[in-house]
Amino acid sequence: MAQTADAVIVGGGPAGLMLAAELRLGGADPVVLERLPEISEIPKGNGLVGQIVPTLDYRGLADRFRAEATATGPVPRFPFGPVQLDFSPLGTSPLHIMAIPQRRLEHVLEQWLRDLGGSVRRGHEVQALAVAADGSPPVLDVRGPAGDYRLRARYVVGCDGAHSLVRRQAGIGFPGVTSAETSRIGRVFLPTVEIRPGGETAEVPGVGRVRLIMTTLTPHGAYSLAPLTALDKTARPGMFIVFTREDDSSSAPPDPTAPMTLDELRESVRRVLGADLPMSDPQWLTRIVGNSRQAERYRAGPVLLAGDAAHIFGAGGSLNAGLLDAINLGWKLAAQIAGWAPDGLLDSYHTERYLAGRRTLLQTRAQRALSAGGEYAEALRDLFGELMQQPDAVRHVGSIIEGSDIRYEMPAGRTRPHPLAGRFAPDLRLDGGATRVAELVRPARGVLLDLSGSSSGSGQKADVALAGAAAPWTDRVSVVTGRPMTERPPAAAMLIRPDGYVAWAAGPDAADLAAGLPEALRTWFGAPGTPG
Repeated sequence: MAQTADAVIVGGGPAGLMLAAELRLGGADPVVLERLPEISEIPKGNGLVGQIVPTLDYRGLADRFRAEATATGPVPRFPFGPVQLDFSPLGTSPLHIMAIPQRRLEHVLEQWLRDLGGSVRRGHEVQALAVAADGSPPVLDVRGPAGDYRLRARYVVGCDGAHSLVRRQAGIGFPGVTSAETSRIGRVFLPTVEIRPGGETAEVPGVGRVRLIMTTLTPHGAYSLAPLTALDKTARPGMFIVFTREDDSSSAPPDPTAPMTLDELRESVRRVLGADLPMSDPQWLTRIVGNSRQAERYRAGPVLLAGDAAHIFGAGGSLNAGLLDAINLGWKLAAQIAGWAPDGLLDSYHTERYLAGRRTLLQTRAQRALSAGGEYAEALRDLFGELMQQPDAVRHVGSIIEGSDIRYEMPAGRTRPHPLAGRFAPDLRLDGGATRVAELVRPARGVLLDLSGSSSGSGQKADVALAGAAAPWTDRVSVVTGRPMTERPPAAAMLIRPDGYVAWAAGPDAADLAAGLPEALRTWFGAPGTPG
């Protein structure tokens, strides 16, 4: 007899752990299958960049992550390929980062999942996935520590990485581009590199002063040096992340099946920098051929994809996108399992996150184009650098990297949609600072936030109209009245989805403040009344 589950998540990395926690918040009990017996200590991601950083606060996780990070918050500068973006003239940076090793990130997420009553089946590897054409539940063959077993699920989510078995066996294509270049990365001890005061540059014997962390182009490729202490507070001083990138035509292509050695990294550094760089004590060495790919669809019936199984970008952004996939999908899949999801809710996961993935592909591929060799790419870098001196231009590019430029399509009803509709909800401070929007969204329920008392002369009448319109959905939507700490709030009322995005909003001059609200409630929270 096969075991049964409402939802099975294949892969217990960052996206899988986040999704499992989101499903628990939504009342579902997923099974998480992870082939590794414990969280890997192999260095992978170096932190989070973009919208996911403020989003963590909307789940009450910011302090947990901040305790493990070496840096977090808006940044005054950030590299876009080989071009340095300077946000300092803007006053407020549009881009957030959090420097945290991936292993620590996974520990935080797994502990959060445990706190919510969930767990991970570690050492359980999926051998096969069968999806029947007749609509019967998918079946997974699993090899676990106690032997093989079969698992039948209503829904299967592949969070199993770029080489996803779930994606392949569901028949979902993964088109894109494979680079003709090889990147090499090592975490090694560099005894002769001296970091200068301020920590932004270093003296490299035979090379001179170099900018740290930034990718630097040379006639023979590209390189970067980053002190490991900037990422990991427990790192040994003098340890660096050394990165090189070379066109395979400029050197003998490596054997892709052979592990990378310290000598191979030394030789690559010598070719790219034109100088020897003494290095020792390797903690980790790897070789990467860049890929930029996106799944043709994020849903195929009962099978869904998230994280690297759905997209790989080749120039960063993977963790940001994957965790946001999980937060977008979690409440929708939980609603489907609970039986109250309106028609099309689960399909909206593909619609919304595929669009976000395309935007990330756009900016990461643009970074690669700027990093290319030759006179044409050099001219492009010069022109792009000029454009980035314009405040509006650098703000726009920063918002694309952040992911805050994304606006999901929301039904407008009979009226024109409010500018906030489809955007991430602003974190307004309410009631003298005692409450913030981020705190209201943390339970992963819908929130109808009524601000009309501060922006409308008929506040009491508006309160009644909004509360009355939302009354049939109070099992799924919390109605909150608040007074924002600003004279001109961006809306008189907002319906906020569990993932923090505004589903509907009304301005203070609306003749009928609740116009369009019932339609938005039906679209995102199903039929009125308690689900059966």
